[in-house]
Amino acid sequence: MVRKIGLLNHMGGGNLGDDATQDAVIQNIKNRWPNAEIFLFSMNPADSCPRHGIPSYPIRTETWVRSGQQLDGSLTVQTRVKNVIRKYPPLFQFLKIIYTLTIRVVPSALFDELSFLVKSFLIIRSFDLLIISGGGQLLDAWGGPWKFPYTVFKWTLLAKLSGANCYFLNVGAGPLNHSLSKWFVKHSLRLADYVSFRDEDSRSLIQKIGYAGESKVSADCVYALDRPAPHAPNVAEEALVGLSPMAYCDPRIYWQKDQAIYNGFVSNFASFGGWLGKNHYRLAIFSTDIFFDSQTIEEVRTALERSNGDLLGHLVKRERITEVIELLFQMNSMDYIVTCRFHGVVFAHLLNKPVLAISHHPKVSTLMSDLGLARYCVDIRKCDANILQETFLSLVANQKEIRCCLADKAACYRRALSAQFDQLFPQGAKT
Repeated sequence: MVRKIGLLNHMGGGNLGDDATQDAVIQNIKNRWPNAEIFLFSMNPADSCPRHGIPSYPIRTETWVRSGQQLDGSLTVQTRVKNVIRKYPPLFQFLKIIYTLTIRVVPSALFDELSFLVKSFLIIRSFDLLIISGGGQLLDAWGGPWKFPYTVFKWTLLAKLSGANCYFLNVGAGPLNHSLSKWFVKHSLRLADYVSFRDEDSRSLIQKIGYAGESKVSADCVYALDRPAPHAPNVAEEALVGLSPMAYCDPRIYWQKDQAIYNGFVSNFASFGGWLGKNHYRLAIFSTDIFFDSQTIEEVRTALERSNGDLLGHLVKRERITEVIELLFQMNSMDYIVTCRFHGVVFAHLLNKPVLAISHHPKVSTLMSDLGLARYCVDIRKCDANILQETFLSLVANQKEIRCCLADKAACYRRALSAQFDQLFPQGAKT
C-alpha cells in the first residue's frame, strides 16, 4: 500500500534553511520508500509547490504571498463554488442571507477558521502520516500563541482525529513565553507518535513546561542533505570570506524592534568587512534567507562603500540566490564564513568551512558549542568590530584543526540521521 505523507513546516517566506530541511526529509524518505506520496503543508503553497516539485497545502487561513505569486487551485475552491452557485439566483440569495446572519453572530475570523478547519480535516483524513520537522516550530516569538503554537496544535489534533500518525522530527524549541503557547506545544507533543529534538536545550525546555513523554535528540535534518563536494581552500589568491548579516532588531521586520541596536550591528559588521578588505580578503555578502535580510545586506554594502570607497569596489561580491543548491554552490567557493543564522552555521559545517558565528539566539551558540567551536561564537548584542577581528584571526590560525573537527562531527551526525530514518522508514516495509 502506498503511504501518503505530509510534511508540515512554517516555510515559504524565503528561509532556505527551512527549505533545505524539507529537501533532506524528502530525499531520505524517497530513498527508503520510493513509492510514497509526499505533500507539503506550508505558509506559502505558491512558493513551496514549485520550489520542491510536490503539491502543497496552506497551514493557516492567512498565507505568506509575495508580489507576483498566485496561490494554487486548492486555495480557490471558495471562488469556484461561488461561480457555480451564482448560476442559481434563488439558491445564491438564500445562502447569502444565511452567511450574513452567521457573520453577525460569529466573528468573521472565527468563522473563517472554522471553515478552514473543516477543509483541512477533509484533506488530512486521506494521509497516513504527518511529519512536523524543521528548527523553529515550537516557539511563540513571531506573533504569540495563536501563530506557531496554535498552528502546530491544530494540525496535530486533526491528524490524530483522522487516524494518521504524527512525528515531530528533530525540531527546535523556544522561546515559549506565554502559558497558552506552552499548553498548545505540550499537548501537541502528547498527541504525537514520535518526538525528537535537534538539541538537548530544546528537549530540556519542553520538559520544563510539563512534557514527560519519550523523546530523542538528533542533529538538524539538514545534515542528511546531499551536498556539493568539498571545495579546496584558495592557496594562490586572496581568500574569500562569506559575510552573512541579519536584520536583527530591525524595526521594519524583526519581532524585537530596537533601531539603536540594529544600527550598531550594521555599523560594526561593515567596519569588520572593511578591515577584511584592507587585509587582502575578498568578500561575498549573502544570506540563507533570501527576503528577510535583503535590506540589511544592502545597508551593509552601502556602509562598506561609504567608509572604504574604491578600496572594496572590486572585492565585494553579491549574487542573487533563490535556491538551496545555488546557495550551497556559492558557499562552497568560500574559504571562511561569518554568519548570524543557525542554518548558515549548518551549511558551513556541511561544506567543511571554518565558521565564525554571531549568535542572535541560543540555538546558534548551542550548535557552535556542540561542534566544539564555542570560542568562535560571539554574542550579537555584545560584539563589536574589534571582537570580530580578534575572533576571525583565531579562526584563520586554527583552520586546519577546525576543518578536521567539522569533518568528524558531520560524519557522526550523518550516521545518526541515517539510523533515525532507517528506524522510522524501514526499507522493505510495504508501501
